[in-house]
Amino acid sequence: MNTPIRIAINGYGNLGRGVELALAKAPDLALAGIFTRRDPRGLKPETAGAKVFAASELDARRDDIDVLILCGGSKDDLPEQGPALAARFNTVDSFDTHARIPEYFAAVNRAARDGGHSALISCGWDPGLFSLNRVYGEALLPDGDTYTFWGRGVSQGHSEAVHRIPGVAAAVQYTVPSEAAVTAARSGTRPQLTTRDRHTRECFVVLKAGAEPEAVRRAIVTMPHYFDEYDTTVHYISMAEFERDHQAMPHGGFVIRTGATSDTHKQLVEYRIQLDSNPEFTGSVLVAYARAVHRLHAGGHTGALTVLDVPPGLLSPKSADELRRTML
Repeated sequence: MNTPIRIAINGYGNLGRGVELALAKAPDLALAGIFTRRDPRGLKPETAGAKVFAASELDARRDDIDVLILCGGSKDDLPEQGPALAARFNTVDSFDTHARIPEYFAAVNRAARDGGHSALISCGWDPGLFSLNRVYGEALLPDGDTYTFWGRGVSQGHSEAVHRIPGVAAAVQYTVPSEAAVTAARSGTRPQLTTRDRHTRECFVVLKAGAEPEAVRRAIVTMPHYFDEYDTTVHYISMAEFERDHQAMPHGGFVIRTGATSDTHKQLVEYRIQLDSNPEFTGSVLVAYARAVHRLHAGGHTGALTVLDVPPGLLSPKSADELRRTML
């Protein structure tokens, strides 16, 4: 049997736990360790015997790690951690601030090339799997329009961004697609829909003692790249309500491409996901791409890449021959 690929987790919040659970279902991969900025003694991993280390120990354990999966937030953690860690490890991350992906890619690419490593950025279901389906739709139906809808569900990145606002003790954000916009997109009439037309955002926030509600609301609804282009409603609730009603993390969405292949025939392609647990599914995507990153680096690749650059066969534990026999 081949030696398992050694995968380490940097950051042990909801996403880090999702990655850990996904690794447990992949016999060709092994958990090399969990690295945290918290006191390692206070963590209780899902995996029996899992090793937990302080984040400061990462460099001392470089020789034990084939790929490091970064599970920090996109707003504050990854812009700093992504380039710094790509210089020292093969990495996979889920940076999801769409408008900043080009500059983030450039920073990670420089660091990974200088360090001789491979770094996959913006991996998950959007950006990630939905990105692939947008490219497929546009390539197959060039005379057409693409529509992406998310929810109704919890956005981890947006929830974390709200949580980091001064005065916020806890927060969750739900993305809600407009039913009218979805129906219009599926109609084949190719409507022109603005960002505001497609979705609304709903935040449930627990304030810290002394926080000013209106100041927090303004900080949320004007936040660039997250809320400023959407109609956003902010609800203030107690911690008891938050813990009772907002602990599940469902999500989902769909990519629709409508277009014409001739003057008489319209076509529609739709890709949909429906998730009980956003972080567990995102963790599963990160783990599959960590396998691909290890293979690409073993083949000589260095620098940053995205899901658009990865051959799909590299995601599977099966060999190319098995895939030809069972999947084509």
